[in-house]
Amino acid sequence: MSDDTIEIFDAGEAESDADWLAIMDEIGEEAGYFEPLGSHHSAFFSDMGTVLLVSFETVQGIRGAGGGQMPLGYQIAAPRGWSSLSIIADGPTWYRDRAVYGYFDRLIDDAFFEDFDHVVFYGAGMGGYGAAAFSVSAPGSTVVALAPQATLDTDSAEWDRRFMKARRLDFTSRFGFAPDMAEGSERVFIVYDPVQQVDAVHAALFRGSHVTKLRARNIGRDPQAELARIDALRPLIDAACQGTLTDRAFFRLWRARRDNVHYLGRLIGRIQSQNRPARLLRALRIANQRADHPQLKQALARAEAAAASAG
Repeated sequence: MSDDTIEIFDAGEAESDADWLAIMDEIGEEAGYFEPLGSHHSAFFSDMGTVLLVSFETVQGIRGAGGGQMPLGYQIAAPRGWSSLSIIADGPTWYRDRAVYGYFDRLIDDAFFEDFDHVVFYGAGMGGYGAAAFSVSAPGSTVVALAPQATLDTDSAEWDRRFMKARRLDFTSRFGFAPDMAEGSERVFIVYDPVQQVDAVHAALFRGSHVTKLRARNIGRDPQAELARIDALRPLIDAACQGTLTDRAFFRLWRARRDNVHYLGRLIGRIQSQNRPARLLRALRIANQRADHPQLKQALARAEAAAASAG
């Protein structure tokens, strides 16, 4: 299907969450459907092709990211002529809601996922948890999860104290422990920063020959934002949908960080905190060769002056 025959929908006129929900409901009537799932979740389905991208997102993330206030999964899938299903949370729910469980039960009973040749579950952070946890609905699928939580159950993850309110949620019943739920997937790709110790522990709980750990050192606490900054996020998900994603393919995309000012600045900040002036000077010289930015030039000048004074 060529791009000029595909109608791409846009909810950019929405000025409030209520506006957005109303517009999405109208879009759903044409694209597939938009369905409330209880009071804190909704599902948006765009029915196009035999590849299905299932994304786990939030109202706040969708409306704040631009892109016509449309789910990221839809933005990636629609131009390709692929179908998309976005599970949308209003707030930090971790998708722990009986209405969401019931929705996936219906999809399973209706053999919904069997209509597609290839199914990819995608999410980041809380969405990464959702992607892995609900992938059990489509055995043989691919999961791409960025810094996912395996669980926030206090008996299993007491060491993760970042989301204290979420501890009130039930992570032990249906669709609960994400690594177990993803065991039926054909491939599971976990992107995380080994420097972020809590994320690394969660990643370690995903085990098996079907799991590929993509250790992106210094990608930080928000891999989705970092990959988007270096224009690697969409190609990453695109490769998963095409069945071409491998560890080598990911690290080819991740190399783009070497020319990204934001990444270089954060890396240099880490080196500065180590109080290693010679290493800092080398890093600043390399960074200035790769990126033309006034702050990098100023930092290099200061480091060279300090080195000359010390010498």
